[in-house]
Amino acid sequence: MTMSIPYEATGRTGQKLRTRQALIAAARDLVTAGQEPAVENAAAAAGISRTTAYRYFPNQRAMLIASYPELDAPSLLDADAPDDPCARLDAVSEALGRQILEHEPELRAMLRLSLESPAATRDALPLRQGRAIGWIEDALAPLRDRMSSSELHRLVFAIRATLGIEALVWLTDIGGVSRQEAVEIMRSSAHTLARAAIAGATPDR
Repeated sequence: MTMSIPYEATGRTGQKLRTRQALIAAARDLVTAGQEPAVENAAAAAGISRTTAYRYFPNQRAMLIASYPELDAPSLLDADAPDDPCARLDAVSEALGRQILEHEPELRAMLRLSLESPAATRDALPLRQGRAIGWIEDALAPLRDRMSSSELHRLVFAIRATLGIEALVWLTDIGGVSRQEAVEIMRSSAHTLARAAIAGATPDR
């Protein structure tokens, strides 16, 4: 069986990488400006032919996924992070809030894709990869010997529901609060959930 080789992996790979990066940068700029760009829109903005652009991204969905900001850090905590779980969570909540505000247009675009995509393809989207879950678990790691695994799992998911583009969209678009106030509400909600869960924790036997 013959395996097809991606266009970008054959010949002049350095130039092709620069072309791809230019298309991604153009797509991000257009998303930031409030547009939902088609591949040809990004191509025009980058000064690249439509035909060439489609060799890199066969459709809008592929291009928007590629333009999603890289947020793959294993932890949002510094090396000298405190041991107190609530202090750790506050630090992660603050960092997440900054990321959400900085990348809000791209995150909104990915949220729309997640809502509109068929169920069979949703899990492949970057927004569905659970990065924030890992960061929250890292923040609450000191609770592993103070809470049952099921309680900690529920707490992580409860906090994730308060920290993300989904919460920001509701607070700003429906609730009508400012973006900065929305971030503060998200952080406060996460802190309150953590404090309440710690107070009622039952360690694993």
